[in-house]
Amino acid sequence: MKLRKIYTTIGLVFALSITANAQVEKWQTGVVKQEFLYDQAPFPSCHSATIAETPTGLVASFFGGTKERNPDVEIYISRFVDNKWLAPVSVANGIQPEGKRLPTWNPVLYQVPGGDLLLFYKIGPKPSEWWGLMKASKDGGITWSDATKLPDGYIGPVKNKPVLLSNGNLFAPSSREGDGWKIHFEVTKDNGKTWRTIGPLSENGIKAIQPSILQHGNGRLQILARTANRAIAESWSEDNGETWTPMTKTSLPNNNSGTDAVTMKNGRHVLVYNHVLPPGDLAKGARTPLNVSISKDGKEWSAALILEDSPISQYSYPAVIQTADGMLHFIYTWRRQKIKHVVVDPSRMKLKKIKNGIWPKLKGYTAPMITETKSEEP
Repeated sequence: MKLRKIYTTIGLVFALSITANAQVEKWQTGVVKQEFLYDQAPFPSCHSATIAETPTGLVASFFGGTKERNPDVEIYISRFVDNKWLAPVSVANGIQPEGKRLPTWNPVLYQVPGGDLLLFYKIGPKPSEWWGLMKASKDGGITWSDATKLPDGYIGPVKNKPVLLSNGNLFAPSSREGDGWKIHFEVTKDNGKTWRTIGPLSENGIKAIQPSILQHGNGRLQILARTANRAIAESWSEDNGETWTPMTKTSLPNNNSGTDAVTMKNGRHVLVYNHVLPPGDLAKGARTPLNVSISKDGKEWSAALILEDSPISQYSYPAVIQTADGMLHFIYTWRRQKIKHVVVDPSRMKLKKIKNGIWPKLKGYTAPMITETKSEEP
């Protein structure tokens, strides 16, 4: 009897998954390619992906190991060569000079225009105690320099990519989780040789981390950030990031999970996130679906895509870039088992306005019932 119940449950989840996959296609106009970075890997779990376009092709990075926080977690690199992703290669671990091993965290790639590919990452037992390091590659991620520890107190971009401003400042969006959640920026004019800090920003009663930066022109910047307040938060700067308004909530929901954003060449803004309002007054919610919204002004948003929607949760920690050919590239955690890459032609996306923070309905689309809601990682 128990065996029959197990088979029935498995069959139900399978049926729901097929239905969800068929329905989510209605929200994928503009998607030109979907693929995993690898089929098999020497680690069972992965998370926190980042992607960059180099002169020799795309490069992705993420951390992998037994599970998040385990000392065997290392930073891996995958390169896109001859129209396929090469097998992931470990490029950094947390082995200390005295032999103790610590986990690595949250890699962030940045291609210096006309220069090196930079890799920022962290080492430490937990986010409140980690420190930042940096490596550089002169050949598009094939070989890497030795690690350089960032100055004491610096961790580099905490999750999302830095942004090069018109005044030459490389702005790394960052945050801390020790003595409360606080957002700040780590700024360099010489690609990481010297640094200064701006912030922390006025929290205004909001617990926010992991910001991403949007550029509105004429020194006007906006950040969007993950929170524990059931909504994506924002702050604005009118002076190229030197000063910022207090954090405020946007109308878009957040399930206490990572987001990313980018300003496209045409001035429109792209946000990738879980459009999930947790039940009741909870801060955390299931990390599905994974959504993409578009805005002209960073204030009013339109629904564009659902990258994933399934009864099985955990499509999270996305990153997005726009490559030289105009395509959008999304990369994200797929059920903590794999890293997925999706390419989108933004000119083909169909937009539908988001009103009052509610994802609009599309004829024939029904959100799947979540059947797996086990505890989400940080």
